[in-house]
Amino acid sequence: MVKHVPAEAKGDERGALLAFIEEQRGGIRRAVLGLTDEQARTRPSASELSLGGLVKHVAEVEQGWVARAKQEQPAVRRDESNWQDCFRLTDDETVAGQLAYWEEVAAETEKLIRSAPSLDDTFPLPPDPWFPPQARVSLRWLCLHLIRETARHAGHADIIRESLDGRTAFELVAQEAQEQGASWG
Repeated sequence: MVKHVPAEAKGDERGALLAFIEEQRGGIRRAVLGLTDEQARTRPSASELSLGGLVKHVAEVEQGWVARAKQEQPAVRRDESNWQDCFRLTDDETVAGQLAYWEEVAAETEKLIRSAPSLDDTFPLPPDPWFPPQARVSLRWLCLHLIRETARHAGHADIIRESLDGRTAFELVAQEAQEQGASWG
């Protein structure tokens, strides 16, 4: 798993952007390393955020953006009536299930970015209170947005994990490396 993107970052812009997205995904995946579903549902602060909910949220958001770029409907539709479910695991959901789903989403993201004729290709945004009417964004913008969105939540995940059991990102990187039989230096 990527911990830092090397300067040569896969040799091209697409590879670099995808590597930076993956770097941030790794931070969130490591934050749930070794936790039970019950622990991943825990909200250790006044916030509604839990680690399981963050995994679910970033997977849904990434899938939604890829669907928009392909001009398809997102797999999960969120509105005011069910928005809160985006940030929590429901009774029938597990961290393992959400991580597996996110892995599928990540593969679809890579396929989209690698197969596009140009990162300058644009797609329309649906009517949304966050964007101006009839806005269009490029695939490059999409990659940068996914980096920003995932990185933001990776920072949240670090804080939540440390609040749960005192484990820091450094310790989780070392644990991951040990489990994979590699050094993390």
